[in-house]
Amino acid sequence: MYDQPRYDMQSKSAFFADKRSMRLPVEDTVSREEIWDPEIGEGRLRDDSGYVLAIPNPVVEHMGGAQAFIQRGQERFGIYCTPCHDATGSGHGMAVKHGMLAPPSFHQDRIRHMPDGQLYATISNGIRNMPAYGISIPVTDRWAIVAYVRALQLSQAPIASSKEHEL
Repeated sequence: MYDQPRYDMQSKSAFFADKRSMRLPVEDTVSREEIWDPEIGEGRLRDDSGYVLAIPNPVVEHMGGAQAFIQRGQERFGIYCTPCHDATGSGHGMAVKHGMLAPPSFHQDRIRHMPDGQLYATISNGIRNMPAYGISIPVTDRWAIVAYVRALQLSQAPIASSKEHEL
């Protein structure tokens, strides 16, 4: 493996018609290192003063609207998040039943009040025992998961008592 046939930079190639060994990138590809918009790509405000409060509208529109966006989030959540967080987001997935430390429930007030950008950044970069999923989940799918987590939180929200409504 040490002495494999290869092309050196700027060397001549008999394989390609243009005789160049160095190839141009495929058209319309975007580098993973290139951040096109920090609000979308990192979940941070443009001036880096904090996290984006809500999911950016261009992402939702790109995915075909809110309903398709949340459905995609549900599908991706089922694949990547359910093993640890379970289907309801309470943090009692199969990995926990097999000895992993339980992640926090998405229904804690701390997470309910977390900006959407912070939740997105957590998916991207990981935290504590949670691995970083930025390399394996595309940007729009990470935002879709955030949308689905918010839908789960709404579905599991505590209902205010009737006495609170009377006040």
